[in-house]
Amino acid sequence: MEIKELLEYTINKNASDLHLLSGVPPMIRINGVLLPITGKEILTAEETSNLVFSLVNNEQKEILLVNKELDFSFDYQGQARFRINAYYQKSNLAAALRLIPNKIPKINELNMPEICHTFTQLKQGFILITGPTGQGKSTTLASIIDEVAQTRPIHIVTIEDPIEYLFTHQKAIVSQREIRADTHSWQIALRSCLREDPDVVMIGEMRDYETIASALTIAETGHLVFATLHTNSAAQTINRIIDVFPANQQDQIKTQLSSTLEAIISQRLLPSLTGGRIPATEILVNTPAISNAVREGKSAMIDTILQTSAEMGMRTLEMDLARLVKERKVDLETARAFALRPEELMRLTKG
Repeated sequence: MEIKELLEYTINKNASDLHLLSGVPPMIRINGVLLPITGKEILTAEETSNLVFSLVNNEQKEILLVNKELDFSFDYQGQARFRINAYYQKSNLAAALRLIPNKIPKINELNMPEICHTFTQLKQGFILITGPTGQGKSTTLASIIDEVAQTRPIHIVTIEDPIEYLFTHQKAIVSQREIRADTHSWQIALRSCLREDPDVVMIGEMRDYETIASALTIAETGHLVFATLHTNSAAQTINRIIDVFPANQQDQIKTQLSSTLEAIISQRLLPSLTGGRIPATEILVNTPAISNAVREGKSAMIDTILQTSAEMGMRTLEMDLARLVKERKVDLETARAFALRPEELMRLTKG
C-alpha cells in the first residue's frame, strides 16, 4: 500500500480527512462520517509507520521520534495540501491528515452570512472564528483573508502551525510564516510581526495565554487581527479569553477586549438535506451594549443581546438553526443535535 494511492483517493472523493491507524483499514471522513477505504486491508503497525514516514523529511522524522507527535503540512504534487498530525497511540505511529484544497472558496460559496464581507473592510480590531474541531473554521478564515487580499493594497502576515491554505499576492502582499520552518515559536513570531509593517495579521490558532495576550496587543496597536479559537459560542469565547489571564489582570483584559473586539463568528457544519454540509453560525458584533457587557464581566447578558439585535447582523446559533429548519435545508433532529439550547430551538421552530 502506497501513500500516493491513499492521498489521491482522498482528493478524488473530496473527503475532509484521512486516518492512518494500525488495526483498522485506512479511513476517510466524508460529510462528517468516517468510512473505510473500499478494498483496503487492515493496517499493521509496520505499514502505518512506513506510510507516515514517507510523508516527512529527515528533520521532521527526528522531531517526531523525540516529541512523539508532530504538526506539519504536505503538498501533494500541486493537487492539494494536507495538514497532518502524526502521533503515537499504544506505542504505534498513527496520523490524521486534513485535506486542504488548492482553491480557496469564496465567502458566498461557503454559504456564510453576508456580514462576513463587511469584516474584510475593517481597518483595525479583533475578529474571531470559533467552533469545535472540524467545523470549517480554517476554511472560513481563509475565505475572508483571501477576499482581503483581493480587494485591499495592504500587507497581510499570517502565523500558522502549519501553513494550511496558500494565499497568492493580489492587491495585497501576503507573508505566510510557519512555526519551526520560518520562526522558532509563536511568541517570537507574534513579537516580531509588528516590525514587519503588517496591516492585517492572521493567527492560525490562539492556544494559550501568550498568543491571546499578543493578539490583543496587536489589535490594540491599530491592526486588524483574525484568529481561531476552540469554543462553542460567543459568550464562551469571551469567558475563555478572560479566564486565561491571572485574576489580577482580568479587569484590564475586559477593558482591552471590549475596545478591540469587532466580531465573533461561531460555526457548525450540519448535514444538509440536499447533500453535503451547510454552516450554521452565531454572530456577535461589538456594539455599545456588547462592549459594556464585556467590560463589566456580564457575559450572561450576551445571549440576550444577540437575540434582540438582529438588525445589527447578530444572531444566536439557535436562531440560525431554526432558519435552516424552516428553509428545509436541515431536518429538525439534526438541528437539535447541534443546538446549545435545544429548548430554545424548539420554541423558535414553532414560532
